Amino acid sequence: MAPQVLHRVCYGTPSPLPYQKALLTIRPAILHSYSRHKVSGCDYPAITPDASASVRGTLVTGLTDGDIWRLDIFEGSEYKRESVSVSLLTEVGDEAGKGNVEGEKVQAQTYVWIAKPDELEPGEWDFGKFVKRKMRRWVGRDEEYQGELRSSILEVDEMVRGEMEKDDPTRGRGKGGGITEALEKSDEAKDDILGSAV
Repeated sequence: MAPQVLHRVCYGTPSPLPYQKALLTIRPAILHSYSRHKVSGCDYPAITPDASASVRGTLVTGLTDGDIWRLDIFEGSEYKRESVSVSLLTEVGDEAGKGNVEGEKVQAQTYVWIAKPDELEPGEWDFGKFVKRKMRRWVGRDEEYQGELRSSILEVDEMVRGEMEKDDPTRGRGKGGGITEALEKSDEAKDDILGSAV
């Protein structure tokens, strides 16, 4: 998960306050015996067991029980959180893994795809393409979120349960999803109150 998306889920903003950022440690890691694919019609990936593949990602430490609860809701019923062993990377190579230098192995948890396998596209999901072309729809502009805890767990829960448009490539998880719409309505109500007070 991109750090900005992780921060949005845990703290309600892709640009958390310095003390919030300091709570988490994010390090590059590799997960062997899994592959990562694009979910058909969506922006995001899924990992599945695959003895012949590896997935480069990150190991995040410092998550609270509340953070994990929010992540469970965000990931929804398409995924199951499972314990895995990952290797920390002391040097990060290219996208193909050439130049990776593996260090310590640690136990971690990750979200594994448990929905229909035919919903996954063949080939590797492209993180670089996601960041360049899709990230904005997941986190919005920083100034829209700066310094505010904006995500309601109930809204996330409703969104994950499928109360969103079927053609939404974030399936409601992104900037234009149910979370943001409810927040924007809340902001408009505040602006109306402030405007009438002036």
